[in-house]
Amino acid sequence: MTGYGRAVETVNGREFTVEIRSVNNRYLDCSVRLPRNLAFCEDAVKQAVKASISRGKTEVYVTLRTESGEEVKISLNKPVVEGYLEAMGQMVKEYGVQDDISVSVLSRLPDVFAVEKPQVDEEQLQKDLLGVVSQALAGFDAMRTTEGKAMAEDLRSRGQTILHLVEQVEAGNGQTVADYRARLEAKLREVLENTAIDEGRILTEAAIFADKVAVDEETVRLRSHLSQMNTMLEGGGAVGRKLDFLLQEMNREANTIGSKCTDVRLARVVVDIKAELEKIREQTQNIE
Repeated sequence: MTGYGRAVETVNGREFTVEIRSVNNRYLDCSVRLPRNLAFCEDAVKQAVKASISRGKTEVYVTLRTESGEEVKISLNKPVVEGYLEAMGQMVKEYGVQDDISVSVLSRLPDVFAVEKPQVDEEQLQKDLLGVVSQALAGFDAMRTTEGKAMAEDLRSRGQTILHLVEQVEAGNGQTVADYRARLEAKLREVLENTAIDEGRILTEAAIFADKVAVDEETVRLRSHLSQMNTMLEGGGAVGRKLDFLLQEMNREANTIGSKCTDVRLARVVVDIKAELEKIREQTQNIE
């Protein structure tokens, strides 16, 4: 399922921004983009996403803004500077070179400045980040819940349409047998003319035909599968893979019904059933 969640929170002087985006995918494919100083949190963020999302191509973007002056302190490394000045003064004195020592020259020399970074409690920093990730996931889930309700309603509606079509097949199947018997009797009367017709033979042929085109078992199973689909949708949770399997069974029943239908009108109804099943299949690919 598609989804989007965003959270911005300032924790312990650090402002975290977390964005989560997901598009449809058969499996979970999670990528996390973090600032360099949060790289150690990547696995923890992925685990948090995995606990909440089981399907979809998911991208997590994290930015961090720290209060000014807190992260890095730069000071003059006096012993090193004094050493450079003493050596340069000696160079001027002994070799007579021009004394052009300046701040810009000194600042380009190695180790002139001492850079101090404060000690970071990585455990606390990760905990703070995961708290904001949790907020973003909550927003993400809220969006998916809204989308999921709309999808479930659409699937239930299509299931009801299929039930109406199945009723047409069941009603038409009995009429097909009656029409076959009538055609058979008319054909025999035409061929045999005044000769007595064996009613038993007609009944036997009609029974054989009825057995070949009977779809009672298939329609009963199809009804059962549709009922299971509604139960899954009402139960909620991650049902995408279960629905995918159930849909395969429904397609199998529809194909069997189609192979048994000799009436053109019923064949068209079966095509409509398959069309609705295909639309359900497309939606199922978007359900976690």
